Amino acid sequence: YFSDVYCNRRIPQHLVDDQELYGECLSGALYWNDFENLSKSVGFSDPRVVESRQLNVSNPRLEKLLEGFKFYSVTYRLFKISSLEPHCEDYGHAIMYKGNLPESPDHFKLDDHHVFLKNKVTPVCGNSYKMLNDTRYKDFFEFYGNFDQHFGIFDGCGITIPYNSNQSNVSVANQDLGSCC
Repeated sequence: YFSDVYCNRRIPQHLVDDQELYGECLSGALYWNDFENLSKSVGFSDPRVVESRQLNVSNPRLEKLLEGFKFYSVTYRLFKISSLEPHCEDYGHAIMYKGNLPESPDHFKLDDHHVFLKNKVTPVCGNSYKMLNDTRYKDFFEFYGNFDQHFGIFDGCGITIPYNSNQSNVSVANQDLGSCC
């Protein structure tokens, strides 16, 4: 787990240098995407948010200095599993939580969008499958599926194909492909 205060953008140096902002743990906050990229660069390839909440600044002077900046208290769960993919991929996996963790008899919370109910089979992406199967959590779940067939991005992951799909079927032979081929 990794908990800290994060910001919606990078903090400029003049705000970092403000002693009151720094003392309030605001101007030392890391830009959230810098944290995620840093995590990935050191081997935590799929950082998962467990809990988050926006922080409110109630001091009028600080509010004015921080206009446009939003701060969040966030707890991440990080796994260092070398075979995790950059995005959630669908291989048709499913898991079932057995309910045998003493501190979580009815459900297990992996992150803010994965809560597994006891005895309910739940589809998961390949990364979630590995986070549970390849770690200390293995004995608390039943695992279904393998990595033999790929079905694309896991539905609901938030990543979609970035290409225009509004064109009608056009033959490649009739398109000018320039000098790429």
